[in-house]
Amino acid sequence: MDFGGVCNLCKDPFGPEEGMVNTGGNIWHEDCFVCVQCFQPFPEGVFFEHEGRQYCEHDFKTLYAPCCSGCGDFVIGRVIRAMGQCWHAKCFKCISCHCELADTGFVKSQGRPLCKRCNSEVKGGVKKFCGKCSLPIQGDHITYQFQVVHPHHFNCLKCNKQLTSHCREKEGELYCLRCFDNMGSSICGACRRPIEGRIIHAIGKAWHPEHFVCAYCEKPFEGRRHYEKKGLAYCERDYQNLFGDVCFYCNKPCKGDVVNVLNKSWCVEHFSCTACSVSLATKGGAKYVDMDERPYCKKCFEKTPTELRRRLKKYVD
Repeated sequence: MDFGGVCNLCKDPFGPEEGMVNTGGNIWHEDCFVCVQCFQPFPEGVFFEHEGRQYCEHDFKTLYAPCCSGCGDFVIGRVIRAMGQCWHAKCFKCISCHCELADTGFVKSQGRPLCKRCNSEVKGGVKKFCGKCSLPIQGDHITYQFQVVHPHHFNCLKCNKQLTSHCREKEGELYCLRCFDNMGSSICGACRRPIEGRIIHAIGKAWHPEHFVCAYCEKPFEGRRHYEKKGLAYCERDYQNLFGDVCFYCNKPCKGDVVNVLNKSWCVEHFSCTACSVSLATKGGAKYVDMDERPYCKKCFEKTPTELRRRLKKYVD
């Protein structure tokens, strides 16, 4: 006996005690009313219909529901479509201050959704956003390929360690400081760091200008002449005090030009006749005579006894 039509799935008639499901103008045996994708009964009787076909919640989301760009879950109900993506209304937020944008409007700035207030701050230079992840930058950052970015998005090309703001760029690639220092860059002889700006080459090493200092007083030379001794650099004052010639007359280090005669040294202004003090070092000055290893002018020497002069037998023009 026919009790009212046939099942929409199996096309068999219904028995007198069989239950039926009626939806959308069609009827099913209870066992035949299943998801058209996985053929499983609907959990708790909940199903979704699309183009006259019934799906369980999982298969309906997988096949037809958009995926939220914010949380990654399927969007059921209200869908916010913006910037070529789909969002839950609660997930579509300003990337800077995280206020919801679904009902207030937004501004697209370099591919990022911003509220109007944050967009004004970006234009005013108050806020910066990472060119890699589009998140606000708070703290350390680097500029790479004309973009401000978080350094932790990059790894050293050589050792693959995560980079910090102290990384260095060379020929378009990023390196940690340690690897960069070992790539042939000039290394300062004082601080052992690479030299990127002005460089001074002296005593067989390279130096930052501010680190090329006197080995004794530690003051920078700043373009002044330096004096080398056993691989170290000294300013003129300290070099003379430590290693310079000592004047036989004043017993102080000779400064500037030095007169070295008779196995002794003199300041130019102190090289004079032992007897009359006439200068013996000036251009066109008096000639000197060595007498008892002391300099005398010719006039004073001739005043000495003839016998003494004969014994000395040292006359220097």
